[in-house]
Amino acid sequence: MSERLGFIGLGIMGQGMALNLLRAGYDLAVWNRTASKCADVVSAGAAACDTPREVAEKSDIIFICVSNTADVEAVIFGENGLFDGLTAGNLVVDHSTISPHGTREIANRLSERSVRMLDAPISGGSEGAAKGTLSIMIGGDADQVERARPYLEVMGKTITHVGGQGDGQSVKLVNQILVAGTMLSMGEALLFAQASGLNLEKTLAAVSGGAAGSWTLSNRGPQVIERDWRPGFTIDLQQKDLRLVQEAADHVGAPIPATSLAFQLYRTLQKLGLGHEGNHAIVRALEHLIDVEIGSE
Repeated sequence: MSERLGFIGLGIMGQGMALNLLRAGYDLAVWNRTASKCADVVSAGAAACDTPREVAEKSDIIFICVSNTADVEAVIFGENGLFDGLTAGNLVVDHSTISPHGTREIANRLSERSVRMLDAPISGGSEGAAKGTLSIMIGGDADQVERARPYLEVMGKTITHVGGQGDGQSVKLVNQILVAGTMLSMGEALLFAQASGLNLEKTLAAVSGGAAGSWTLSNRGPQVIERDWRPGFTIDLQQKDLRLVQEAADHVGAPIPATSLAFQLYRTLQKLGLGHEGNHAIVRALEHLIDVEIGSE
């Protein structure tokens, strides 16, 4: 028998995830800070709630997908937050990317009410959220991972229990180090191709199937060539994650020179008012260095 489900945070990722749960036949109570973003999910059969507390009162398992640590804390512990409606035995599954340390603190507070928590950040962009093919990396107790697995498998293709509380967030930061580095190298490569007078489509086809091939190159490379900066994941969110990487790397003493460079280039784009664009737009910061635009004649 399935449990009662709730979902909080219906943004660029959460909406697709919630819709997949509804398509799988699960009842869903939902809340979003901007109520209008609930419209498509409610039309698909979800029950709109006025507060996070109401979601908790109507749910056994509550999924959260919001922007940052402060947002997760506000949704759970703020006025009319989840905490006010949670009861012993509830499970909170946080798909947001937040501080590993912050995750452990939240989990400890929830445990005082005998509420369990999984940190389960996601990767795969808006496409993965819509198609139900996300990669989900999970920290927490194994029995709670198995409890949530039927629902997670509706939203993701790769479900990996990576360790204890907070470890899911740490693995997500590993993911973001790799994403930032790959976005940077893709931008450099395509700008080099442009400056060299190469046919960009043929160049992309030639290298995508070899050792340099990657999800990023196949999915974001064509967007760069077409100067399509619509986000699968925004620069602003990427910057938030890279700030978490820098804090965590400083804590453990790990060198991250390439990630730090990507952070500075993204910051440049934010200063230009481009934080809403996709994170593949990092190449736009590089273009300014030689006054050449990809796709130009």
